Amino acid sequence: MNSQAHKSRLPSRSTSNLFFRRQLWIWPLVAAAVLAMVALYLRRSVESALRQSLTDQLQAVLETDVTALEFWISEQKAIVSGVARDPEVVTLVGQLITDARGVPDDELRLKLEKPIALVRAQMKGYVDVHGYLGFMIIDREKKILASSYDELIGTDIAPGYLPFFEAALGGSAGITRPFPSTIALPDGRGGFRTGVPTMIAGAPIRNAKREIVALLGLRIRPEADFTKILAVARTGSSGETYACDSEGIMLSESRFDDELKQIGLLPDREDASSILNIRIRDPGVDMTDGRRPVLRRSQQPLTFAAAQVAAGHSGSNVVGYRDYRGVPTVGAWAWLPNLGFGVITEMDMSQAMAPFAAVRRTFWGLFGLLLVASIVIFIYSILMARLQRSARRSALEAKRLGQYILEDRIGAGGMGAVYRAHHAMLRRPTAVKLIDPDKTTDVSIARFEREVQLTSQLNHPNTIAIYDYGRTPEGIFYYAMELLDGLTLQTLVERFGPQPEERVVNIMKQVCGSLIEAHAAGLIHRDIKPANIMINRRGGIFDFVKLLDFGLVKAVDGPRQSSVTAGPGLTGTPLYMSPEAIEKGWTVDARSDIYALGAVGYYLLTGKPVFEGDNIVEICLRHVDTPPVPPSVRLRQPISPDLENLILRCLAKSPADRPQSAKELRQLLEGAKVLDNWTDDDAAAWWQSVLGIALATTAAFPTQSSQGRDTTTIGAT
Repeated sequence: MNSQAHKSRLPSRSTSNLFFRRQLWIWPLVAAAVLAMVALYLRRSVESALRQSLTDQLQAVLETDVTALEFWISEQKAIVSGVARDPEVVTLVGQLITDARGVPDDELRLKLEKPIALVRAQMKGYVDVHGYLGFMIIDREKKILASSYDELIGTDIAPGYLPFFEAALGGSAGITRPFPSTIALPDGRGGFRTGVPTMIAGAPIRNAKREIVALLGLRIRPEADFTKILAVARTGSSGETYACDSEGIMLSESRFDDELKQIGLLPDREDASSILNIRIRDPGVDMTDGRRPVLRRSQQPLTFAAAQVAAGHSGSNVVGYRDYRGVPTVGAWAWLPNLGFGVITEMDMSQAMAPFAAVRRTFWGLFGLLLVASIVIFIYSILMARLQRSARRSALEAKRLGQYILEDRIGAGGMGAVYRAHHAMLRRPTAVKLIDPDKTTDVSIARFEREVQLTSQLNHPNTIAIYDYGRTPEGIFYYAMELLDGLTLQTLVERFGPQPEERVVNIMKQVCGSLIEAHAAGLIHRDIKPANIMINRRGGIFDFVKLLDFGLVKAVDGPRQSSVTAGPGLTGTPLYMSPEAIEKGWTVDARSDIYALGAVGYYLLTGKPVFEGDNIVEICLRHVDTPPVPPSVRLRQPISPDLENLILRCLAKSPADRPQSAKELRQLLEGAKVLDNWTDDDAAAWWQSVLGIALATTAAFPTQSSQGRDTTTIGAT
């Protein structure tokens, strides 16, 4: 992890927090957008369910009609098979075949008048009872030997008869699809004409030896039965089911015949019918609205459903397509290979989409209400945010936070600022640390509160003292602490260079005193560095040390560990982090603070950090893998062996090789022999000289150093 990575990741995170805290007004819009997406998803889910329901409905209608059609066809086959097995019919047909041998085709009707009359008499009962248009007896050479119609006798069967003829020759009953008659047949309106739609149900006639000697055909009126069968189930006022062949020719009667005559797809005659007269083509426009297609009928493509049937496919379409009138439609279809045609069920989209329209109206109505509510909340949030910011600014301008009166601003950092202040009643000088109102987040507040709570548990003289904590009615979080007049060790070295050995030892011993109490309480500082240690004049004592900024404190025992400091990133300052803090930050203990204090001592002695590099990754790797250069080598002058060895021992890569506690380290420091002395008189003289250099008054809120590296952290503010 390089330096740039450290510095880029933290600002990105804090910047985003700052943005969202500042842009409070955006949250209602975000909520509205999220709710809109949820609503859109729900609408699509409901529409998807409705489409599936519509598909199921169309398929159910289609299956019902197909099942009824198949049942009717089975019934017709059963009837014709039963007639073909009638002994009287078998006997009469056998005699007819015998009599017809050697008779020319054009003389059959005259020479076989009596046998034909007997067959007609026998068949009349069946024809009348079942409502057939007539019958025919066909020999194995496709010649009609007897029929209800004289003009058919002696002729070969028409191509439309072939399906049932072939089935009968194979030994089973069969039925043809509708085809136009070649002779004049009743048209259902009292007249006779050719081209009347007809169907033939046929079965083999067998002799006593079970040999097929002839075929029986019964003529069916498709508009009377076939079309009605396909209308067993319909979907609403616009639904219809019809049959069509592989060329798109309609084989059953449309329920829209009158409408087809009005739009010109059928002749405006009483006897005009859609059966066999309509090719299922897409006109490209809705002709029921009076519009006319651009292409001629012969150039128009088949409708989507008819094209699927022509290709031998079964399926459905609830997205929509145009039917043979050009009306937007949804439908389902099935190709029936055993019958040689397909069945299509359709319904106008306007009727099919009625539930969808209701869903959309409901959705847009709710969305409109949501939008209005979001706008109201948006305006309210802006007004409240402005009022809150105004109140916070007013509070700061009034220089009053609770019982504390603010004076000068004496420090600033990533989270806020520190002010010189005093208690309104006690008049005690105080430093007040507060969070920038524009940077207040749940995380920063939790961190702020945790720092106060943990630091307030510590009473050692070398630990910064916390007086109070609170939140103003305007929402400003703050805490009051003792006001310190002094320098951070970072500033000390930057201004005055490397420090005498005895002074370094004295400073480190006092830090050990603060850490002894903290470690005994189960708290690890985790951010020991020169910028977090101050030297002061306190009660006549010079170089009095105060350990600051317990914001990254970690409780050693699990229950006390705050989730605020838990995270995947580094926690601390890379220049002073122990190897284990870099590799496994969650495993640090008191010996990690020992390492950091050793690095601080190294910095005080030499004026330089233990490791330097172009980026944080390089620095971290050196902490983990590279032995430190002895301070005497780095400084290029002798250093007390006792102190140097102790510093290097604190910087050992393995925690087991370091002093095991702050108490042990303090004892070792007390026993170390030093080369450079630093007496109380030296300290007093030093402080007297410093007072003439405009010593900056600061507090327990270190500012960023000129090197720009002290306060670089990841995992905390």
